[in-house]
Amino acid sequence: MPPEPDGIVRAMPVVLRIERDPLPARTPLLEAAATAAVAVCLHPWAQPGGEWHAAVETWVDGRIRKIARRARGAHWAAVQELPGVTVEIDGAQARALLPGPVDAVPKAVSRLQIGGTELEPDEPGPAPDGAPLVLLNPHVTMTVGKAAAQVGHASMILGAVRGWPVAQPDGVPRCAVRTPAPREWDALLAELATGGSDLVAVRDAGFTEVDPGTVTCLAR
Repeated sequence: MPPEPDGIVRAMPVVLRIERDPLPARTPLLEAAATAAVAVCLHPWAQPGGEWHAAVETWVDGRIRKIARRARGAHWAAVQELPGVTVEIDGAQARALLPGPVDAVPKAVSRLQIGGTELEPDEPGPAPDGAPLVLLNPHVTMTVGKAAAQVGHASMILGAVRGWPVAQPDGVPRCAVRTPAPREWDALLAELATGGSDLVAVRDAGFTEVDPGTVTCLAR
């Protein structure tokens, strides 16, 4: 990952709670990750004058990198002590932490694995009416960690476009995550290309898992 102009590479750690038993369902875990990422940015402490503001503003003004890690047991408990927001959706939990330099993350984070446990696809059913919706590209295969980072990007971009109000974490809109059929995805990309769509797109830099420029997510 290339550094910012000041020579520092920054990222938001997103920690996914993946216990051995029971495993969380994939879609609720991704929804928790998407909601937690935007919740950090909308938190009152991230606003001007708040104790998180400088860290969040510096990160948002650069490349909004996220690094997803997995935790269980005592390691999950340890990251609850770090600045951030935990979101639980249908029993699945994710915690987005305050962004900062990747070479200076707390030990409670650096010891967590980035890769590892994969989760089986699930069938979440229709998205709730009115929920911010993030759609994953059905043509590419992403690990749950990669997908978590991508849906977090999408929710943040959508929040910026919609201008979601500053709120307490429990007031941030729950983000729905779904994977459309390939034909539906292709139609949405065509709609986006016309320039008159309300969709926002996440195009990956290509550092891991997918080719540079790949649209990993659409959101509306």
